[in-house]
Amino acid sequence: MRILALGGPGAMGAVAVRVAVRLPGVTEMVVADRNLAAAQALVDRLAGTAKVPMRALAVDVTDATALRTALEDADVVLNTVGPYFRFGMTVLRSAIAAGTHYLDICDDWEPTLEMLALDEDARTAGVCAVIGMGASPGVSNLLAARAVRQLDHVQDLYTAWPVDVTGGGNDDEQMSDAEGRPTAAAVHWMEQISGEVAMISGGQLVQRQPLLPVALDVAPGHSGTAYTVGHPEPVTLHRSFRPTGEAANLMVITPGTVAYLDVLRRDIDAGKLTGETAAADLVRPSVSRALRATAGAVTRKGPGSLPPFFAVARGTRNGGPVTVLARLADTPGATALVNDMAAATGIPLALGLAQLLDGTVRHPGVHPPETAVDPGRFFADLVRQVPGLAGGHGAPDGVALTVTPAG
Repeated sequence: MRILALGGPGAMGAVAVRVAVRLPGVTEMVVADRNLAAAQALVDRLAGTAKVPMRALAVDVTDATALRTALEDADVVLNTVGPYFRFGMTVLRSAIAAGTHYLDICDDWEPTLEMLALDEDARTAGVCAVIGMGASPGVSNLLAARAVRQLDHVQDLYTAWPVDVTGGGNDDEQMSDAEGRPTAAAVHWMEQISGEVAMISGGQLVQRQPLLPVALDVAPGHSGTAYTVGHPEPVTLHRSFRPTGEAANLMVITPGTVAYLDVLRRDIDAGKLTGETAAADLVRPSVSRALRATAGAVTRKGPGSLPPFFAVARGTRNGGPVTVLARLADTPGATALVNDMAAATGIPLALGLAQLLDGTVRHPGVHPPETAVDPGRFFADLVRQVPGLAGGHGAPDGVALTVTPAG
């Protein structure tokens, strides 16, 4: 199949392209970006190891004609152009109109609702679209699916990802570009810590203020407090698994960082900052906001012994209450993966493509990862892509499951 990688030169897109050009079933890779020189640089860098023809293409997703032409020449598009609250619907609508299968890493909950509403259009066009196939959402959804499989009834369901608790990583690189300007990821983050965000309460999809503390005891030796943030998981997991209690996407984050984010949230909501200016302040924290955050940090609880990246489901099995924790195993490979958000997002996108290429994922419609992608196959493939991810006898596929009966 001919693959169009929109936004391919970006950090996450480049990882996805690097993995995808070695997948069976790919016949051509077109790296497309509004910056043709950046697209060509990626093609040149990978040309020696790619097993398929590669070429660069200049495409601005705001140019409807150029976007449609590029999509009509492709069988599948990998869309890594963010932020998705600006560009996600534009590209998905165009892909459906062109009859091109679609995968993305959409991590905004608002366009996720809009994209899911295009399900009938995609079915009619024979297009399979998988949205949110990255780290969170993506890996988090598939961990949730693994946890839910252990239950007869789902009450509460949480997914969580790390911000600054893993002792490494390249968060600074993800938040600013080479010139020090905030990236789309930074602007997205400001969007999802301000206003109201989606979560589940009493089994219903609701909107609440973000950065609310959630105290969790997920397994023996694993407890602490995490904080709500806007991501698509509550939207899609609500549809897929129907939890009757509470559900949210959470950040595993230190008190100081969440206190600073809360200062930014208040200023965004008060109209003192935009998403872009708040992202710039995040990249270069101001003294005045840092001082305001200091007092807030003292009153906030920390992550304790929570795992950095996990899903936890509470419910019943065989008539009794049970908590199921699904997490990446404690291995060097898992630590390296969660510390590299480009890899943690780009590799899953490519592995989602692998399942589409071999027909595992092919049914028309707009789907979240947990209803389209086979979790067992995905984690087995992930282990092959990430050295040191497998956890030995306890977690041969890199996923550790802990089932704890209540009482």
